[in-house]
Amino acid sequence: MKKTYVLDTNVPLHDPRSIESFENADVVLPFPVLEDLDKKSRFSDELGKNARAILRFITNACERGNIFEGVEVKNGVTFSIFKDIPQEKRGFPLPVDSQKNKVLFVTYLLNKEKGNTVLVSKDFVFRTKAHSIGLSAENYRSITENYENLYKGIRRVELPKKEIDTIYTRGFLDAKDMGLQPNEYCILSCPENTTITTKYNKKTKRLEPIPQVRGDIWGLTPLNEEQRCAIDLLLRDDIKLITLIGQAGTGKTLLALTCGLQKVFDEDVYKRILVSRPIMPLGKDIGYLPGSKEEKVYHWMQPIYDNLEYLCEHTAGAENGKETKEWIIDSEKIEMEAVTYIRGRSLSNTYIIIDEAQNLTPHEVKTIISRAGKGTKVILTGDPTQIDNPYLDKDSNALTYIVGKFKPYSIYGHITLEKTERSELAAIAADIL
Repeated sequence: MKKTYVLDTNVPLHDPRSIESFENADVVLPFPVLEDLDKKSRFSDELGKNARAILRFITNACERGNIFEGVEVKNGVTFSIFKDIPQEKRGFPLPVDSQKNKVLFVTYLLNKEKGNTVLVSKDFVFRTKAHSIGLSAENYRSITENYENLYKGIRRVELPKKEIDTIYTRGFLDAKDMGLQPNEYCILSCPENTTITTKYNKKTKRLEPIPQVRGDIWGLTPLNEEQRCAIDLLLRDDIKLITLIGQAGTGKTLLALTCGLQKVFDEDVYKRILVSRPIMPLGKDIGYLPGSKEEKVYHWMQPIYDNLEYLCEHTAGAENGKETKEWIIDSEKIEMEAVTYIRGRSLSNTYIIIDEAQNLTPHEVKTIISRAGKGTKVILTGDPTQIDNPYLDKDSNALTYIVGKFKPYSIYGHITLEKTERSELAAIAADIL
């Protein structure tokens, strides 16, 4: 028997292609959901973009048949809109006085008529409400990666001392049978306490030692092997996309910014740094703050300015740090921008840092990465266990998704930073709270 899936509004907003992601099933959009999508389509942000995309899909479906009776789309899916919600409750235990309850009512009616009907929603409370009245409900998981088994980009391997010595004498170690991903790092050790940090070269299928960081980079030196590997990735011009995952205080944003300053101001590899963050606390946009766009962005970019001030003080000294920071900002080689305004731009020869990327959807991050023009490098940083977006979780956010999809590609690198270096207090808090 074919399953019937009833979609909540947040599903097509999360993934405009969600209707086609089900196979050999009936997919139903209740009319209240269609009305919600119409309202959202007026927004200028990513939700508005996704709402307009799904409405275009529905318009095209209408041209192929009667949308209220069902239209065949891809993957054996029959798509329809449920429009006639009866006045009588027919045993439905809740009042039909809200959009959410109307969606539940549609699910209830279809289940009563056809059986095997499932409500699909990204809203945990809504799914729980459906379960409470005996309806089946599922989270939408078409665009997910398992965070618990996520690729870390770095592993520790114990080998005989003889094999480790081979790296010192020959400059490499054969690794074709180790099942490594391109640009994966290995910290090799042996019982005799010899340790060496290496990276996997996919072309030669060898482990090669990573170069030592000579001196500091804008006053910063790596404090552990994870940071050393991250710096190696960030300074490599052949790597165009990098993800850095770690809890607060592991240094992911600071490392990304430091290497960006090195590449833009010292090496002149990129013409500018573009730093962006999702404006989650204000919901859809940044229009609720007074002032110009630049003044509004300043408040939400304060953590970036704090990192920049820290680096300037360590480079030029505490007494000259403020002057150095102002010189960097006045150079117009560093730009702060809300994620909302990146869509539509073409960014070439740019070092892009997207901070707090765990609050982006997979489709939003696709929009950002697709802005990358020739000679551009994109760094995504964040912590998938700290998500502010109510419809994302550690398996369905942009960071986790990118790591899972890009790990086989030589143009990509990833490091999971696990050691907190901000302070002793921050490290203890990260472990016990």
